[in-house]
Amino acid sequence: MKRLIPACILTLIAASASAQTATPERVTDTPSGQPVPRFVSLKFDVANGRSGPSQDHPIAWRYTRSGLPMQVVAETEEWRRVTDPDGETTWMHRSILSGRRSAYTLEETVLRARAEEDAPIEAVAEAGIVLFLERCRTGWCRVEAQGYRGWVETGTLWGLYPEEQGDNGNGSAALSGSLPRDTALR
Repeated sequence: MKRLIPACILTLIAASASAQTATPERVTDTPSGQPVPRFVSLKFDVANGRSGPSQDHPIAWRYTRSGLPMQVVAETEEWRRVTDPDGETTWMHRSILSGRRSAYTLEETVLRARAEEDAPIEAVAEAGIVLFLERCRTGWCRVEAQGYRGWVETGTLWGLYPEEQGDNGNGSAALSGSLPRDTALR
């Protein structure tokens, strides 16, 4: 069995990240025209989160992991107010955020060959791994990380919308996928 291990540790995120909270209703009357809240990810290995929406504001957190999911909770024309997997909120310039979707493992997470509890294990991701989302359906997401692909149960991930986490209320599958464009830059 293969184990996925964090490539580096964030300055602020501990291995025991807090549980994901419910997402409020999404608003689309924003400077970018994109819904808020929404999930994005970091483009670079080093990114600064500031205490306010300008470079004149001090750096509150320095993030050291490309691909880390962030939730945009507010925005200006050039800046995004984001929340990280540990619940910290900072401001980031839109140019350092990507629309590529990812998720963060809150605990050890099994990647399976199929979206079934008894499917063969492809790999095991330790807590704190960034997994890139391919698609989600009824409690499972297809992910990729460190050259491995598989299906993971959504309960161990931060960075998902409520409809991606399980049954959407009418018994049908909740399907989603990564957007083909960079939504953070609009």
